Amino acid sequence: MIFKRFYDDTLAQASYLIGCAATGEAIVVDPNRLVDQYLAAAEFEGLRITGVTETHIHADYLSGTRELSARSGARMYLSACGTPDWQYAFAADPSVTLLHDGDEIRVGNIVLRAVHTPGHTPEHLMFLVTDGAVASEPMGACTGDFLFVGDVGRPDLLEKAARVEGASDGAARELWRSLQLLAEYPDHLQVWPGHGAGSACGKGLSAVPQSTLGYERRYNWAFEPASEDAFVTMVLAGQPEPPRYFGVMKRLNREGPALLGTLPSPERIGEGRLAGLLERGEVVVDTRTAAEFAAGHLPGTLSLPLNKSFANWAGSLLPYDQDLYLLMADASRMSVDAAVRNLVLIGLDRVTGYFGAEALGIWVAEGRALLQVPQVSVSELAAEREGKVVVDVRARSEWDAGHLPGAIHIPLPDLEARLEEIPEGSEVVMQCQGGGRSAIAASLLQARGRGAVANLAGGYGAWVGAGLPVDIPPGARRGAL
Repeated sequence: MIFKRFYDDTLAQASYLIGCAATGEAIVVDPNRLVDQYLAAAEFEGLRITGVTETHIHADYLSGTRELSARSGARMYLSACGTPDWQYAFAADPSVTLLHDGDEIRVGNIVLRAVHTPGHTPEHLMFLVTDGAVASEPMGACTGDFLFVGDVGRPDLLEKAARVEGASDGAARELWRSLQLLAEYPDHLQVWPGHGAGSACGKGLSAVPQSTLGYERRYNWAFEPASEDAFVTMVLAGQPEPPRYFGVMKRLNREGPALLGTLPSPERIGEGRLAGLLERGEVVVDTRTAAEFAAGHLPGTLSLPLNKSFANWAGSLLPYDQDLYLLMADASRMSVDAAVRNLVLIGLDRVTGYFGAEALGIWVAEGRALLQVPQVSVSELAAEREGKVVVDVRARSEWDAGHLPGAIHIPLPDLEARLEEIPEGSEVVMQCQGGGRSAIAASLLQARGRGAVANLAGGYGAWVGAGLPVDIPPGARRGAL
């Protein structure tokens, strides 16, 4: 058996190529949209991809199942389990085979057996993988978003991301029952999860790439509760707010993502056209660091630093129905393609053009002024709160664990829709845990015409570290720094 793991750091997402060396066949489990990587790996190993499958309808990235099938001719194997509302709309495609609990996919000598494991989603499948050339029992399992290293998939996404009211409790109970199914499998069964640390599909995922069922039984918190009710309480407690784009991904992945073909190749646009774009209100994203943006940026641009969080905040803050333009610190084709790949992973395909950082110098040379984002220290804010409005853009769970007295709470993904809640005529200080999210928030306010906007350097962590007062609701645990 040939086994290869692929991992996308920006999404904390894992996918797997499993091949039979004897027959040259292979299957890919949970591919993302960048399918060239699977095709190249298969070619290198002397394999042809004959099958592609996924554990469930994903919420955090756009699936590459249809893309890979179109490029390779592979058959798609998709779950037929779950409720009618959460089944694949393109199931009638002649290249689709629907899977029920216990169904098997044969790839040469390798057998993948589907096990229905609802809870994270109603249709979720786990795949037990047996290398039939040497064994008659499974070596491991592609557990998708059911079982992670150190955690389990969150059961509240249908309610929070897809707006299925009241779904969380029932899904949590399904997840408990799915965990009980694991009792029949041996400790040596390897666990190959669909995500690692940093994913919003759970609340405490480990960075370790794989585990064993025996290890998880001993050290994964989800196996500790002695009753279903206790598990439900624990699994639903402290789940972070999902990124806003998760609902879009669920819908597109259920309907069938549009085929990408080749990666979009935006054109480099002459800096002379930039003023016109900004005057028309086009979406221009400044991908430089937060410090570079704060020191000087073009009016109307949004700061989204090109780092590990880029895709997450892009999906939450950028429109899916408008053209996007990028301002790049490094305008090389390699850097531009890296930004584009991040965006298409979550379905933001309308990347039309880009500018180099030289645009800022030309802007100034033509007599225009750059904007800045003032940085306010915690000592400065503590000494002078009069006339200042503090807006905390952290998640609800962070706010509930402790916040600055008198602050307004508006999570960053909700900021655009709730701008009217921020009083006019006062200096606004944006604040998060460490200063990163609030820097993005400050850029959004400035892009929407708010003038007196500053960022709290070091955020809540620096405030607490300085021993300054905080409001902590009764019974709440003081937020970790």
